[in-house]
Amino acid sequence: MITPDIRELLDTEAARINNPDFIPHDPVQFPRRYTAEADIEIAALLSATIAWGNRKMICRDCDRLLTSMDSSPAAYTLDGAFEDLDPDANIHRTFFNRNLIHYLRGLRTILRDHGTIGAWAHKTGIAATEAPAWEFARQLSAVITQANDGIPDSRCLPGNIDKTALKRINMAFRWLVRRDGIVDIGIWRFLSPSQLYIPLDVHVGNVSRQLGLITRRQDDRRAVNELTARLRTIRPDDPALYDYALFGIGITSKTS
Repeated sequence: MITPDIRELLDTEAARINNPDFIPHDPVQFPRRYTAEADIEIAALLSATIAWGNRKMICRDCDRLLTSMDSSPAAYTLDGAFEDLDPDANIHRTFFNRNLIHYLRGLRTILRDHGTIGAWAHKTGIAATEAPAWEFARQLSAVITQANDGIPDSRCLPGNIDKTALKRINMAFRWLVRRDGIVDIGIWRFLSPSQLYIPLDVHVGNVSRQLGLITRRQDDRRAVNELTARLRTIRPDDPALYDYALFGIGITSKTS
């Protein structure tokens, strides 16, 4: 059981961070730049992919990446302009142009065949699975690998999909599925917010343990399942709302 005082803390912190003032200081700002569905999707996936480390650095590098894709990430992907990139140029920390090229080859295949990533994901039937984000990652990894002559790239998607917390895909899913009209975008209507899982990283894991929300020591899929199941007891329709709370606890300002 989540005690009343812990629930009050979670609700208060969620309301504090799930606020329009948060947008300019978080990578969610980048998919929000666009109105076309395919542009939003690609911006969300790429921004989430490089969203680890210092937030200011993440936002700087997301901005630089998407600016280099001109006014439309989807058009840039479809015309194959990325094939001319210097593969050794750095994008963010250990993510290089070679990794971007690898990723975009798979996304180009999806856009050519389905028009949007959401249309493809819907067709794969992920909404009928217990954990749509993990099924999406498996399906997407297969497409990307096939588009690159059978060669996978763990910088794009983790190789141990069944065991990983899948933090970055779960974050992109929160942006694309939650639809309270505040921070998240909510364009994927074939999924319900009730199907989302918490994007678990070291900070969220540590805070969750301090609050008694999880007992597992590792920040892996089992910990995500435990945490999300606990949060569904108080918010079954939208457990990922509390991602804002768990992120926000310990952060004294929205710009931290």
